[in-house]
Amino acid sequence: MARKVVITGLGATTPIGGDVPTLWANALKGVSGAHTLTDDWVEEYQLPVHFAARASTPAADVLSRVEMKRMDPSTQFAVVAAREAWRDTGITEVDHDRFAVAFATGIGGVWTLLDAWDTLKAKGPRRVLPMTVPMLMPNGPAAAVSLDLGARAGAHTPVSACASGTEALHVGLELIRNGKADVVMCGGAEAAIHPMPIAAFAAMQALSRRNDDPEHASRPYDTGRDGFVMGEGAGALVLEAEEHALARGARIYAELAGTSVTADAYHITAPDPEGLGATRALKAAMFDGRIQPEDVVHVNAHATSTPVGDKPEYTALKTALGAHLDNVPVSATKSQMGHLLGASGAVESVLAVLAVHERLAPVTINLENQDPEIPLDVVTGTPRQLPGGSIVALNNSFGFGGHNAVVAIRSL
Repeated sequence: MARKVVITGLGATTPIGGDVPTLWANALKGVSGAHTLTDDWVEEYQLPVHFAARASTPAADVLSRVEMKRMDPSTQFAVVAAREAWRDTGITEVDHDRFAVAFATGIGGVWTLLDAWDTLKAKGPRRVLPMTVPMLMPNGPAAAVSLDLGARAGAHTPVSACASGTEALHVGLELIRNGKADVVMCGGAEAAIHPMPIAAFAAMQALSRRNDDPEHASRPYDTGRDGFVMGEGAGALVLEAEEHALARGARIYAELAGTSVTADAYHITAPDPEGLGATRALKAAMFDGRIQPEDVVHVNAHATSTPVGDKPEYTALKTALGAHLDNVPVSATKSQMGHLLGASGAVESVLAVLAVHERLAPVTINLENQDPEIPLDVVTGTPRQLPGGSIVALNNSFGFGGHNAVVAIRSL
């Protein structure tokens, strides 16, 4: 029988909270993290989108100057979140040869890469920093977390666009089930609020253009939705084999019951309009966790607020859960913190874990006129109480390239 995997540590730095307690409190209140950007480069490059959801706590408030200089912003966020998650476990001793990392990103060290390019053009090759390559590598966050905590059983870097953070949990689960690790630090990090990514996402009509009202720009399921809001930050979750956690008397949040990864093989950016790949991912995660549709009491949806993205997810949920979906409260937390790209799945998994642990579903904001083609039971206004007993929450993540990742989290 496969080893049971549990979640014993949580960490996060996000636009609505620089640590997990603040993130959770604001997710229940319905706080928006989107604000107008005041950087000179917004006007310099005449960007069509003037707002984003920056991390509420700068990494410089947590890390030393030396650490800041040697890490890309995405890696900085990863280390901040991972350290919080590690402290949260209460682990004082670990077999480092049985401790692994699976830390994801969607874009990687874009600030480092583009700053180095500017330096090369303006000042020549001798002024490009020697640390540029290790700082820009997409595996930079995983490597830094592994070095920081002494994880020697492997440092893995799933890169699957906006499904990356959730796929990291899939990797971590398999490492423990297959006996290759007893403890895995999983997560995702992203720091792409930079003029080039903003211009590129805007060019493909993916970003909201509500420059006059940033706090209400992310509107999942609303008829007025016009794109996502760029966010940044990191989320981290510590997975342990159940026997390992019980042996040390750990506080356990929940079980990571099942995971899955599928591909649409449909289009490089657009989701399969029938949600076929997402449906397979949902069903596979439920099968992996021995979960029936009626066991599911909550969904933290991908729900980016794009006109074409929200509906296929509903179609997939309806196919996977059937009539039971009508009884499942759905939270679209990107409405509050924007889209953290490769970090989104990790942060939203933190919220899904807390939802089953605290028996509360976070709220969705900015839903004023729900799309009649997406008749979900969306949690708005106040948090929704979840039932007692053994319950399951699903967290969905879908990314450019047709990547689909789903995790199923079961209460204890």
